[in-house]
Amino acid sequence: MKIYAVKIYPIDEQLFAQLLLCISDDEQERIKKFKKYDDALRGLTSKVLLRYIVSHLLEIQNNSICFGKNEYGKPYLMGVNDFHFNLSHSGDWVVCAVDSLPIGIDVERIHDVDLNLSKRFFAKEEHNYLESLDGYKRMEAFFELWTLKESYIKADGRGLAIPLNSFSFSFDEGNIQFKASDSSEKYYFKQYDIDPSYKLSVCARNTDFPEVITFLAFDELASLAKKYL
Repeated sequence: MKIYAVKIYPIDEQLFAQLLLCISDDEQERIKKFKKYDDALRGLTSKVLLRYIVSHLLEIQNNSICFGKNEYGKPYLMGVNDFHFNLSHSGDWVVCAVDSLPIGIDVERIHDVDLNLSKRFFAKEEHNYLESLDGYKRMEAFFELWTLKESYIKADGRGLAIPLNSFSFSFDEGNIQFKASDSSEKYYFKQYDIDPSYKLSVCARNTDFPEVITFLAFDELASLAKKYL
C-alpha cells in the first residue's frame, strides 16, 4: 500500500497544456468542461498523478494505460487485477492511495459547514458525538467522520449507493471503531496529518498502511510526468 500527495499551485497556460497531453482525449475533454480554473487544475493533477504512479510502479507505458468504471462509477485499471487505486482532492491537495486490494481515500479542507448535516446523513451515535463537542473541535470531528465515511464507500465501490447513516464510526483511545450491518468484508482505517487545515482518511482491506505519506512537489510531478509519460 502506498499513499501519495501533491500540493498544487497555479501554473501557466503552457505547462497546463503540456500536462493535458499526458492524459487521454476523453479525460482532456472532461477537464476542459470545468468552468473554474482551480477545479480544472485539481482534476488534471489527479489524472497525471495516477498515470505517473501506474507508469512508475507497474512499468506500463502511458499510451497503454486504460481505465474502466464499475456499475457504480468507480474507476479501475483495465488488464490488471491486483492493482487498486483511489483519488481525492480538496483545496490545495491531491491525494492517491494504491494497494493490491480495494482501497478508498478522502481528503477535505476544514471549512464552515452546517453541522446539522450530521443529523440528516450521519448515524445517530455520530451526531450525538458531534453535539457533545464545541466550536472548532466539532468542526474538526465532523470532517474526521466525513472523510472516514467517504473513504469507506469509495473502498467498497458502491459510493453513495450506501446510505451514510447505515454505518458508523467512533473513537476509543485513538483507535477507530467501525460498525456496519451490511458489510461482510473486514475494513481497516487510518488517518494522516497532511495539513493542519485538512483531514485525510484511508480505508483498506488490510492493515499494511504506510507510516508516512509519499509527498511529491508539484513541479517534481510535472517533470516526472513529462519524463515517464
